Amino acid sequence: MYFTRDTFSVIGTGVSLNRMRSATRRRESLFGRYLFMYHPEYEHAPIWYDPASPYHIEGGDILVLSASVIGVGISERTQPAAIDRLAKHLLWSEDSQVRAVYAFSIPHKRSFMHLDTVFTQVDVDTFTVHPGILGTLKVFSITRGAHEGETRISQMEGTLDQVLASALGLPAVRLIKCGGDDPIAAAREQWNDGSNTLAVRPGTVMVYQRNAVTNDILYHAGVNLLEIPSAELSRGRGGPHCMSMAFWRDAVK
Repeated sequence: MYFTRDTFSVIGTGVSLNRMRSATRRRESLFGRYLFMYHPEYEHAPIWYDPASPYHIEGGDILVLSASVIGVGISERTQPAAIDRLAKHLLWSEDSQVRAVYAFSIPHKRSFMHLDTVFTQVDVDTFTVHPGILGTLKVFSITRGAHEGETRISQMEGTLDQVLASALGLPAVRLIKCGGDDPIAAAREQWNDGSNTLAVRPGTVMVYQRNAVTNDILYHAGVNLLEIPSAELSRGRGGPHCMSMAFWRDAVK
């Protein structure tokens, strides 16, 4: 239960029961499976992804950007085929509000293991980002295809902030760099999950206390910080976003 989000991810009124990349961790999904099979409040929730699928996908790669837009990382631990299967269910189900899935291709290595290790949302129009992915990131939009059950995939043009603003229907978004413009601080604090924040409401996020450079930048950008100590937690390679899973999200007004 260390990394709650990895094994199941609530998206709208349903859930993605994820298939972990490591065979050792696949049994962790049993908890979510039984919860959504037998708990009286959740047993009728739509299942967007089944861990019996042959393709692996992990919850750290799934970001709920808005009620109708989902971001998913193509990473070391999430396969494109899994994203395609998830997208088809989200885009064509009558129970889903999702109208677009954006796939973000990130380097396939341990330090960038999930999308949320390099990129999280701190407000409706504000994101943390590891500067190491800027300029090299490829983003693909997945929307409904011409026929039921089909999808249409397009590579997005423009910078990350432009892509996000277009996806969310905003005039602009802010990207706050982990570690600022200092490459040493950026690498060190990204390893300690400086980009991995948990928004408990727009503009208020939980962060690890140890990432002093990034936290100072967020504070001066007007973000309200709920700092938690992390001497032992960060050894597990996961931040506040990894160790949580929202079951219900109030509408943002």
